[in-house]
Amino acid sequence: MKKLFAIVAVMGVLTFGSTQLAQAQDAPAAEQTEQAAPAAQAAPAGDATVEAEEGGIHKEIKTKFIEGTASFMSLVAIALVIGLAFCIERIIYLSLAEINTKKFIAAIEAALEKGDVEAAKDIARSTRGPIASIYYQGLMRIDQGLDVVEKSVVSYGGVQAGYLEKGCSWITLFIAMAPSLGFLGTVIGMVQAFDKIQQVGDISPTVVAGGMKVALITTIFGLIVALILQVFYNYILSKIEALTSEMEDSSITLLDMVIKYNLKYKK
Repeated sequence: MKKLFAIVAVMGVLTFGSTQLAQAQDAPAAEQTEQAAPAAQAAPAGDATVEAEEGGIHKEIKTKFIEGTASFMSLVAIALVIGLAFCIERIIYLSLAEINTKKFIAAIEAALEKGDVEAAKDIARSTRGPIASIYYQGLMRIDQGLDVVEKSVVSYGGVQAGYLEKGCSWITLFIAMAPSLGFLGTVIGMVQAFDKIQQVGDISPTVVAGGMKVALITTIFGLIVALILQVFYNYILSKIEALTSEMEDSSITLLDMVIKYNLKYKK
C-alpha cells in the first residue's frame, strides 16, 4: 500500500511538471497570437485588468522561465519535480507510520496483564508502523529473557529508523543541485552575453543588461527551488524526529511491561 501511494505521488508530480513545462513552451506562440489580434476585437479595459490580476503571478513565472536559458531552466524544473516526488513519498510513508501510541500500548499491556502473549503478538502484527514492528520483535522473544528482548528492541529500532530516513539523501541532493544548476546557467549566460558584446562591438547598457538579466534568472529559479525543497525537507525531519522519540519511549515502556510479565508469570 505504501509503495502504491508513493507511485501515485511520483506520477502526479511528474504529470503536473510536464503540463507546466508544456504550457510554458506554448506561451510564446500564444503571446504572438494575442499581439496579432485586431485592436477592435480586444476585451473591455475592465475585463483585461481582472484577467491580468488573476493570472499575474503565474504568468510572470512563465515569462521569466521562458526568458532564462532553456536547457538549464529545464534542468532546474526537473530537479524541482523529482525532489518534490521524493518529498511527497516520504510524507506519505511517515504519515502512514503514525499510530495512536497510547491506545496501542494500552491494548498490549492489557493482553500481557492477562498472560496472553499470543493476543499481544496479534495486536502488534495487525498494527502498522515502526512501533508495532518493534513490539512484535520484542514479544517474539519474551520467553528468552529481558536481555534478549532489549537487544532485539534496540537492533530492530535501528532498522526502523533507517526505513524512516530512507530517501532523505536524495532530497538533500536536489536541494544542493538546484542552486548549483542555476549558478552554472548564470555563468554560461554571462559568457554568452560577453560573446554578444564582442560580436556587436559595443558595450552599451542595453546589450549588457539584457545578457545579465537572462543569466541571473537561472540563479533566481535555482534558489527558489532549493528553498521550496528545504521547507519540505525540514518538515520531513521533524516528523522523523517525532517518530524516533516515540519509538524510544515506547521501547522503554515495552521493557517495563516485560519485567512485570516475568515477575507475575515466570516465578
